[in-house]
Amino acid sequence: MRNIKLSYSFLLVIHVVIALVVFIIPFLSKLYALLIPIVGFFIVYQAKNANNEVLYVAAYLVGVEVFLRMTGGNFNNEFVKVNVIFFMLLGMIYNNFSINAFLYWFFLILLIPGILVTSTIFNPAIDIKKSLVFNLSGPICLALSSIYMFKRRILFSDLQNVLVAMGLPIVSTTVYLFLFNPSVRDVVTGTQSNFETSGGFGPNQVSTALGLGVFIFFTQFILFSKSKLAITLNGILVLFITYRGIVTFSRGGVITAVVMVVCVLFLLYVYSSPRGKSKFILVFVLTGFMAVGVWTYSSFQTNGLIEKRYANQDARGREKKDRLGGREQIMGEEFKLFMDNPILGVGAGMGKQIRKEAFGEEVASHNEITRMLSEHGLFGIFGLLILIVTPFVVYINNRQHLYFLSFFVFWLLTINHAAMRTAAPAFVYAMSLLFVQVKIPEKEKIR
Repeated sequence: MRNIKLSYSFLLVIHVVIALVVFIIPFLSKLYALLIPIVGFFIVYQAKNANNEVLYVAAYLVGVEVFLRMTGGNFNNEFVKVNVIFFMLLGMIYNNFSINAFLYWFFLILLIPGILVTSTIFNPAIDIKKSLVFNLSGPICLALSSIYMFKRRILFSDLQNVLVAMGLPIVSTTVYLFLFNPSVRDVVTGTQSNFETSGGFGPNQVSTALGLGVFIFFTQFILFSKSKLAITLNGILVLFITYRGIVTFSRGGVITAVVMVVCVLFLLYVYSSPRGKSKFILVFVLTGFMAVGVWTYSSFQTNGLIEKRYANQDARGREKKDRLGGREQIMGEEFKLFMDNPILGVGAGMGKQIRKEAFGEEVASHNEITRMLSEHGLFGIFGLLILIVTPFVVYINNRQHLYFLSFFVFWLLTINHAAMRTAAPAFVYAMSLLFVQVKIPEKEKIR
């Protein structure tokens, strides 16, 4: 991983080939899913995690999750989260963790009352174990990732390499989407989220992964492209991933990507020298041209339907009653559950069951904030306060972390439209806690 720049193009080609092979022989997706943690463990064991190898392995797992799900490679929905948790614990065994990370241990303790409430419910129709795992795997993954990464020192260049490890399988996802649906124009008939352009998988999660990929390769494009070939390669990747993200017709991931890019450009501009700020005009102009170009092409390929989607209109141009695809009703129900059970909540995972009784069908929450309120009550509020406030306190003495704001908003926006169905928001949130150094300070000479 330390020599990733030397073989960057080769790694990209490998992941294009992976997409082609899995598309032709779908069964190999299972083998791919099995090999990642095995090879990852071997790498960490050999290196004794001397250079935070667990971060690279976990990042790769986070990036590959949606690809495995859409190709049938996932052994279960929590496969990647469980593996990320395992590698974070493995990292702690090798390198310990900061004692100041106790806040995230406390966050885990705050989840216990909700678990106890659920455990007291006796209903043969409810699989308590499955419900708890589904709703708590995300928060536990976030807490343990945060404990490992809390103020852990890392060079900015190494952090970028971790992001590249996460981005490589997103390239495979993008290539697979082109193979699965080469002609967007033929399958887009309305303004709803489109499963055909999302590889047959949930557009919300696909859009989220692609949005993260846009940010990764955009930063690679503007900060780590040292040759014309690298500039061209990364620029093309940004455009292709953005296009496939837009045509999923799921707005959450695309909007999140735009906000992440704006945040990193803002921090780069603020901390640049006067000479550097003048050069940023070119970056802003180039970014604007790329955005206009990819949006225009997307509009052409969807016969203008994508514009109606973002204007919250149906195919005939009529304004839709709800702006969040029915999520408002779920959020309203969760607020009501919180008001009725403000101290302990209704119990971890019980919101879904209560909504089944209210709506006549099982409807999982898309919003982690309202879910924490309804299922954990007052303890959920305290937990959310820890998650929101702590990164900003850490950032006060961590100003070289240029991706801090982007990582934080990715987590915040993603949990508001896709909850924590994937490991991405948990892991990316934890990366906002890393202590980043742009370069190693020179040691004082001892005479």
